[in-house]
Amino acid sequence: MNNASYIEINNLEVYAYHGVFSSEQKKGQRFFLSAKLYTDITNAYKSDDLEDAVDYGAVCQLMTKLMNKKTFKLIESAADYIATEILLAFPDIYSISLKLSKPDAPVGLPFDDISVNISKGRHTAYIAMGSNIGDKKMYLDTAVKEINESPFCHVYKVSDYITTKPYGYKEQPDFLNGVMEVKTLLSPYELLSFLNSIEQNAGRERNIHWGPRTLDLDILFYDDIVTDDPLLVIPHPEMDKRDFVLTPLKQIAPFKVHPVLNKRIMDISPLML
Repeated sequence: MNNASYIEINNLEVYAYHGVFSSEQKKGQRFFLSAKLYTDITNAYKSDDLEDAVDYGAVCQLMTKLMNKKTFKLIESAADYIATEILLAFPDIYSISLKLSKPDAPVGLPFDDISVNISKGRHTAYIAMGSNIGDKKMYLDTAVKEINESPFCHVYKVSDYITTKPYGYKEQPDFLNGVMEVKTLLSPYELLSFLNSIEQNAGRERNIHWGPRTLDLDILFYDDIVTDDPLLVIPHPEMDKRDFVLTPLKQIAPFKVHPVLNKRIMDISPLML
């Protein structure tokens, strides 16, 4: 997730009002923030121009502002909030490692520091989409639009739409299929929940396995992770057998390597259509 180059901020002191106890939220205390901002600094060192760099002064100002914008009981929640907001505000930061320290925590025992460390970044997901009810193109276009409008997602590439014969359950209309590449701050399960909500908004019903649907959105890849959780299998199972997935995927990501098959997408031939 992390790029080799980063900007480092150490021990930015902020007075804020986070804590479980009411006294902490009323009186406040010192907090210290440290961060590694992973970014490509090539343009910055070549031009020697702030316009081509991540303004770390602005990052410090934002962290200070965010620490006092909301009150959290847990520094875990505060750290996640700050890391997310920095990534949203600074698109040139690929990922962030953030340390939030609470040196005056009311523990009642001697200690040097108590802190939480969190890493967050942008991830690349490939999402298959299909429709065979109603205005099929409208459903696919709307899905792309809704995903791109989320502050946590950016649609980077969209394949051409292709018309395909139904898979599995044959007694239904032809499908319109495509694949999109998405940069996202969402976790795999957050992304799955988001896609399910878009399907529901499109009137998706799951009455027949492989049956007709207004909209179907499936996570094919999420970075290079491999999971066999029954709720979310990644890479998507049997995608290598499905031409309606491989054809549009080859158009936008021919050199993507399948992390299980260890083959480039362009080198995978569907086993069944």
